Amino acid sequence: MDITERQQEIITAAGKILTASGIHGLTIKNLAKEMKFSESAVYRHFASKEEIIIGMLTYLADNMDGRFKSSLSTDGSIEDRFRALFESQFNFFNQNPHFAVAVFSDGLLEGSKNVNQAINKIMQVKMKYLMPVVLQGQKEGVFTNAITTEDLMHVIMGSLRLLMYKWRTANFEFDILHYGKNMIETNLILIKSK
Repeated sequence: MDITERQQEIITAAGKILTASGIHGLTIKNLAKEMKFSESAVYRHFASKEEIIIGMLTYLADNMDGRFKSSLSTDGSIEDRFRALFESQFNFFNQNPHFAVAVFSDGLLEGSKNVNQAINKIMQVKMKYLMPVVLQGQKEGVFTNAITTEDLMHVIMGSLRLLMYKWRTANFEFDILHYGKNMIETNLILIKSK
């Protein structure tokens, strides 16, 4: 999805509203007020609130794809590659907490098939980069083979989701970079071969 500069500004403003007021506070009227222009100007770039949220999620998936590709382009141990993926995520969310609200909010337009597909795309991007790292770690004997790769992925991704959810519900008041680093190291302890 090619996002124009104006659409990016709208997405950022929508993220601020989501963070402050939740999904119910995100209206075209509130968005236009935040952006200091007319509602019709918002509609020129996005047809609906749903389309704005899909735009946010699509932007995040594309951004993540580029960041992950870049993170894994350098040589390093399998553990370094594992760390690089998660550090990239924590750094991004630390600088852009409104994306955490969009991704880690239960019931975010849950009836919307398109929003669910956009969230699924984010998970697919994570899997695209994390799965080969975990598989290679298992193949090299660095990560345990006592648990299937799929189950390891559930443990790893579940711990990320829980930490991000806790951070969001705490109104971003704790240091996600510090706790994220701890989560990465804890996961490595759990999944490494004995």
